[in-house]
Amino acid sequence: MPTLIPFTEITHLFAEFERTAFRLETRRGYASDRAGARFQAFMRGVDPQPEPEHPWNVNVREKAEQGARFSRVRIVDEPPTDGQRFLMATAAGGIAAGEDICVLPRAEAEELGLPECDFWLFDSRILVRMHIDESDTTTGVELVDDPAEVLAACRARDAALAAARPSAEVWARVRSSV
Repeated sequence: MPTLIPFTEITHLFAEFERTAFRLETRRGYASDRAGARFQAFMRGVDPQPEPEHPWNVNVREKAEQGARFSRVRIVDEPPTDGQRFLMATAAGGIAAGEDICVLPRAEAEELGLPECDFWLFDSRILVRMHIDESDTTTGVELVDDPAEVLAACRARDAALAAARPSAEVWARVRSSV
């Protein structure tokens, strides 16, 4: 069993990376989203409004001003789950802050052989593998520095980014069908 540490022990990486921070999101939903008021309002039909002063968006803007880039690919089912629809609906705020957020259908992710676990990759050299339980709760993270595993994550990132579509494009199509 890998050594897990609390997510809070790696949060400094979001401010300290120099060039790129990439996230692969593979889950059908996240417990932290479902517990929030924005998700509950979304489920009642209220569109989530961008939060430009949210600490996440402030950091994304600051890193972008320094020439660094945040990007993520969200793997989604067809049709998307409520959790995936919520993430697409809230992506506009991150995109406005400077984050590149794309979506990839799960069938295509499987064809590409992408990992089935969420991870963050910082500057193509630090891999943070997320450990998430059956209830979609993050139980800890694994800091990976093995060069072969980091290289595999870099290859997964490159394949995912090449195949994914802009979140806004996919959300417009999904939204019109709901």
